[in-house]
Amino acid sequence: MAYTGCCCLRPDAEATAPELIDARGLRCPLPVLKLEKRLAQLAPGTALLVLATDPMAKIDIPLYCRQNGHAVVQNEAEGVFRFEVTNTL
Repeated sequence: MAYTGCCCLRPDAEATAPELIDARGLRCPLPVLKLEKRLAQLAPGTALLVLATDPMAKIDIPLYCRQNGHAVVQNEAEGVFRFEVTNTL
């Protein structure tokens, strides 16, 4: 079988999804505390996906990431906040 040079098109390539922290239903400060605890255990460059429903999470998680130098991409759909965090430490 010929490959196009892109590893994502190889049939044996494993797609690694970011680790999930499901903090839906948890109130402040638990979503950010769970994120902080897990980031401390991970290697730099590791991605995490955090799901939260507490409105304070849309303030707390980006603020925590900004203060600690982590990259974060945030969006919201149907009352669920989704944060894609990359550990940079």
